Amino acid sequence: MSALTRFLGDSPLRVFVKLVVVSLIVGFVMNAFDWTPWDVLYALRDTFRRIWDMGFAAIGDFLRYILLGAVIVVPVFLVLRLLSVRR
Repeated sequence: MSALTRFLGDSPLRVFVKLVVVSLIVGFVMNAFDWTPWDVLYALRDTFRRIWDMGFAAIGDFLRYILLGAVIVVPVFLVLRLLSVRR
């Protein structure tokens, strides 16, 4: 296995074909929503600017969301693990 194949995860031709197919799908979706690459970049910039403007409140909200999700996710995970151990 060559270094290039190892780096890409597959043969260069297959990676190229996959990239073309994904690019076609993304281009179709972006055209359907009338988005340009600049629109995406501006949206990312505006998102980071809003987070920056919110300051530390954003960090608190982020941690709150994690705790809210963990209240559901962790017990479900533990139950599923206990059930899989019995098998």
